[in-house]
Amino acid sequence: MGRVQEIRANYDREIITVYQAYSKAIALPAIQNNKFEAPFSFHRMTWIKPSYLWLMARSNWGTKSNQEYILAIKITRAGWEKALSLGVLTDPDIAIYKSGSVWKQAFENAKVHIQWDPERTLKGAKMDIRSIQVGIGRDLIKEYNEEWIQEIVDLTPLTRKIKDLIKKGKYKEAKRLVPDEKVYVVSESIQQNIGIR
Repeated sequence: MGRVQEIRANYDREIITVYQAYSKAIALPAIQNNKFEAPFSFHRMTWIKPSYLWLMARSNWGTKSNQEYILAIKITRAGWEKALSLGVLTDPDIAIYKSGSVWKQAFENAKVHIQWDPERTLKGAKMDIRSIQVGIGRDLIKEYNEEWIQEIVDLTPLTRKIKDLIKKGKYKEAKRLVPDEKVYVVSESIQQNIGIR
């Protein structure tokens, strides 16, 4: 396929960190209470990403409207792997789905969507490595919020500091502050389910 699809994340034996960007109205209560509440929507899919730099490219380092706060969300690995096991790819991969119609039916009924996007460098350039983002559907959002989430950390000050260093051309200093991520190995069944080769 010419491209590598792998999960890279900051994790330990129990916890994996994923990232989301939100407005002040959603972020501040979440940081205070270690869970989300309205105006966070429990009725539509919420996307979580274990790649910090991918989210930086998406949110333009927390400068896009309603993405000003960068949150590190520490969730249980059990919850994360449950999401992956329920995931259906956003594109029909012929190595996984027998036909387009089989994929379409699975996708429409899926509680979790899986998408692979180009990983990003510190400067925002696309890489050959594909990074995962996981869409938690409304059937699972309550469980995600109340059972999987262990802690929500405000990374907005760190993000601003890294952004400022990049602006000054201090890439080595900036890189040292980026959250450390390594390959997250999953079972063979999950690999087959989400298209890791």
